[in-house]
Amino acid sequence: MNDRYDHLLRKSRDAKRGGHDAWGVQSTAEKVAVALVLNRADWLTEIEYTIPEAIERSGPDWLAIIPQVARQLAEEE
Repeated sequence: MNDRYDHLLRKSRDAKRGGHDAWGVQSTAEKVAVALVLNRADWLTEIEYTIPEAIERSGPDWLAIIPQVARQLAEEE
């Protein structure tokens, strides 16, 4: 796809496999996007973000690829 997609897919895979520990070392922007990909509202709460705030923080470019990354991860199961 593109570099942004590959980056988010890699970070999401890391967090899916490694759980909270793998997610915890990511930047705040990565944490927000990955939590949305993985449907982890509890992780967003931990970094004091609501879902609407996470959506706003992600911005339109990342939001456009979040559903695609989530689908790809689901297909890999």
